[in-house]
Amino acid sequence: MPVLFVFALGGISLAAVFGVLAFAGGDPGRGGISRSLQNIEQGYSLAFVPTRDRSFAERVGAPLEARLGGLGRALTPTAAAARLQRQLDLAGNPVAWPVSRVVAVKGVALVFVGVLGGFLGLAYVGGVPAWLVGTAAGALAGFFGPDLLIYNHSIKRQVEIRLSLPDVLDTLTISVEAGLGFDAALAQVARNGKGPMAGEAARVLQEMQIGRPRLEAIRSLATRTTVDELRTFASAVAQAGELGVPIANVLREQSKEMRIRRRQRAEEQAQKVPIKILFPTLFCLFPALFVVVIGPGVISIVHAFSS
Repeated sequence: MPVLFVFALGGISLAAVFGVLAFAGGDPGRGGISRSLQNIEQGYSLAFVPTRDRSFAERVGAPLEARLGGLGRALTPTAAAARLQRQLDLAGNPVAWPVSRVVAVKGVALVFVGVLGGFLGLAYVGGVPAWLVGTAAGALAGFFGPDLLIYNHSIKRQVEIRLSLPDVLDTLTISVEAGLGFDAALAQVARNGKGPMAGEAARVLQEMQIGRPRLEAIRSLATRTTVDELRTFASAVAQAGELGVPIANVLREQSKEMRIRRRQRAEEQAQKVPIKILFPTLFCLFPALFVVVIGPGVISIVHAFSS
């Protein structure tokens, strides 16, 4: 492929990037108030910092993210943003990654990964079709990559919640039976526990401290997870509070049930092991055994017939 042709396609890609930077920089006015409220904390910290003293990410990366973020917001409808917020709730709502920033990163990744895919198509295959296919594939991977990462993190977090839930219930049961109230028992879990369940307990306590009723805080805990056991626990605690049932009895029964479910889940996973190792054995182990066992005989037969 002529070198001038490669440089021409590279120039077209760079022109597309600068065109997006020029026309996707304007933020829609309908979200100005909410974005201003979100940027109050950063505004005070950066208000009196000279431009020359700021880092490269603040001087170049932030304006670039703001411009390309308009492209991400334009390509993300309201329903998709709501689904993304749901996945962020399941992932624990990372502090540095609100839904607005994730949408902006989707726009940045769409442009840069698309340009990178186009260059890779030119470098390894060559031709305009390869450049177009590489650009399209890179743009799709860059746009949907953050969604896949958040989805993967949310699944791992739900698994951690399911595994740690029986131990948390044991801690709650012991604390309540020792004379502590339910709020104090949750504080013990938040203070001494590890993992996402400790964070969820701390969030429930914070919601109750700012004036939210306990039943609503417990029910909101069930909406932030896909673990059926945790939903059952939240529903049982809420019903116990409404009906006046002693919370210690409820926690004891819930803890016993969670232990039984964890044992049943372990037995189920053990029953799936033979099925899971069947295909790796057929396609990886047996061919090697056939080569080792039958190979010398086949070689001898070939030599015998050839002579």
